[in-house]
Amino acid sequence: MPTDAKRKEIDVLVEKAKSSAAVYIVEYRGLTVSKSTALRKLVRASGGEMKVTKNTLMRIALRESGMPTADKIDSGPNAYVFAHNDVAATAKALRDFTKERGNEALIIKGGIMGGKTLSQDQVIALADLPSRDVLLSQLLGVMNGPIRGFVTVLSGPARGLVTVLSHIKEKKEEAA
Repeated sequence: MPTDAKRKEIDVLVEKAKSSAAVYIVEYRGLTVSKSTALRKLVRASGGEMKVTKNTLMRIALRESGMPTADKIDSGPNAYVFAHNDVAATAKALRDFTKERGNEALIIKGGIMGGKTLSQDQVIALADLPSRDVLLSQLLGVMNGPIRGFVTVLSGPARGLVTVLSHIKEKKEEAA
């Protein structure tokens, strides 16, 4: 039975997990305090939150929140990144941080999203996706395409009539 302090921490982790669209697991061994602080700022700017906690407490919190545990990848000193809004933006922030020179110590191990565990490659694939806003604008463009075409077809005869009348007017002016 966990102590009261650990129970409170588990409850906080359960709330964070329930309010998150995805949870990424990263190994932070070898990161300096300044680099860790920079990573936290980057994650926070992307709409996520990073928490360092004991793996056992996180396993309990994930189980209580109805998410699968990531027993195969959660060994060692891990930080858990909760993606609250845009899962792709948070994954992109992690990937971009690891690509910067001097930040090779951060290792993306995997994650949990939609009731399934994600491998490192799947998290990187999420990071390669465009942001949510870009995807929504692309969807809107696709949805507006047929309507735009329909309006163009409907306005064609009227535009043709105006063009013909304009040519007739010009010819009458030249003749006069």
